[in-house]
Amino acid sequence: MSDGGSGPAADPLLSETVRDILQERIIRGQYAQGSRVKEASLAKELGVSRVPLRAAIPQLRVRGLVRTLPRRGAVVFRWTPDAVNNLFDARLAIEVAAAGYAARRVGRGGGSTDSLVDAVRRSRQAVENGDPYDIAVASTLIHQRIVELAGNDLLSSAMHAVEGQLAWIFFLTSARDARLACAEHDELCDAIGSGSVELTRALAYAHIESGRAPTLTVMYGAAPASDGDAGWTERSGGTAAVR
Repeated sequence: MSDGGSGPAADPLLSETVRDILQERIIRGQYAQGSRVKEASLAKELGVSRVPLRAAIPQLRVRGLVRTLPRRGAVVFRWTPDAVNNLFDARLAIEVAAAGYAARRVGRGGGSTDSLVDAVRRSRQAVENGDPYDIAVASTLIHQRIVELAGNDLLSSAMHAVEGQLAWIFFLTSARDARLACAEHDELCDAIGSGSVELTRALAYAHIESGRAPTLTVMYGAAPASDGDAGWTERSGGTAAVR
């Protein structure tokens, strides 16, 4: 297969497969945070040409797993406390609104919770099986389904931009109680199904925000700033070790 600019376009299915393999390897820590994405070595490693890689890497960039830096090209995203806070802030803006709209839509008979209920069931199964990556992906799917149920294309597009980082954070904090998260997902799903907008928004906010402090603590040994605001101090002096 030609790698030149005039060569054939990438097979979409192959590019998606390559993207998913690279996403899993990044999240599992097989590629270090901040390391360069080297097309030649990755193509050899995966047994593909550079064509599907060049289609997959922008998709990883959209998901927040890869960044493009001047004079370095594509590199694996590096977590910092600010980046964690940015993700949680974005989630509050996207997911709380989407959860309320989803409840309103269901309450008016315009949407079904079937796909959400199925995602919750799959998440429980993943927890039973015990693989941290599968648990992280299954939990992310629940949040994606809630946003999709809102029926707002702009919110769905915004969610796509954070879903890769969301799965990564869930993986990095896999030592937290997954069963508690499952119970909260059940409660949120029931609230959406009941059509109760304000209850759903409150539960979504609490579910997301309650994870901020434990996430920072797990990743950085962080503690609240002395003035009691949302700022955090980093004790570890570096990025979290990827497990």
